[in-house]
Amino acid sequence: MTTMTLGIRRGLIEQNAILRDRKELGTNIAGLIMYLMLILWIGRNPAGGGVGMTAFMTVGFVAFTVFSAGIMTLPMLIAADREEGALLRLRMLPRGIPVYITGRAVSLTLHIAVHSALMLAIGGAIGGLTLPSSLYGWATLVWVLVLGALSVIPLGAMIGAMLPTAKAAAAAVGLPSMLLMIASGVMVPMTMMPTPVQWAAQIFPLYWQGHGLRAAFFASPGGELHGTWELGTAATVMGAWAVAGMVLAPWLLRRVTGK
Repeated sequence: MTTMTLGIRRGLIEQNAILRDRKELGTNIAGLIMYLMLILWIGRNPAGGGVGMTAFMTVGFVAFTVFSAGIMTLPMLIAADREEGALLRLRMLPRGIPVYITGRAVSLTLHIAVHSALMLAIGGAIGGLTLPSSLYGWATLVWVLVLGALSVIPLGAMIGAMLPTAKAAAAAVGLPSMLLMIASGVMVPMTMMPTPVQWAAQIFPLYWQGHGLRAAFFASPGGELHGTWELGTAATVMGAWAVAGMVLAPWLLRRVTGK
């Protein structure tokens, strides 16, 4: 059986366990309720470019769901596994670390898909968000979500490998992630940000995840930084993060668990 097959099987088992965990389920439901309350409070005020604020924020929060799954959730899971000695045991098994990383990636991808679908359904029913009307729009939605996940999951694995405990991981990534969310145009259009913030945000995948998703849902790029959809740049930046992470994450995990 190949590493990929074993990893997919492991990821499906992990996701099934998460769905059966009442605490985890309650946390996810609470997050969706908070999102629902927020869009009800905001209403359908314009965000610019002919887009309502609720629709804009819904797409932004979907992008942040992808980002936070890789940068916040995954490091805490890996740090907890490392603290409990699970990673050391996996290192002793043939293909243990690659299978583990693949399994975590599959589990998080399924989590992202379910959470994103629920948020988009709520945004469509209440927030005035219109689903893509063309095959091109749907294709853009899919590749941005997939490449966006690939750009942050290996990075999250590296962060988790370097931190000793789940609490340390939460403390290390929590505040920077929130600041990046504010700076990357998740909650308000990037055109409202100072120029230095705009340039800094474009280094990281979160801005491009949001940009790509807006290209899938919205017809006009009027609210974007350069007044146009830059999907080639989005793919390049997210792809670069993905390749770097996939090369470095397994190596770093093996080094850390070998200490």
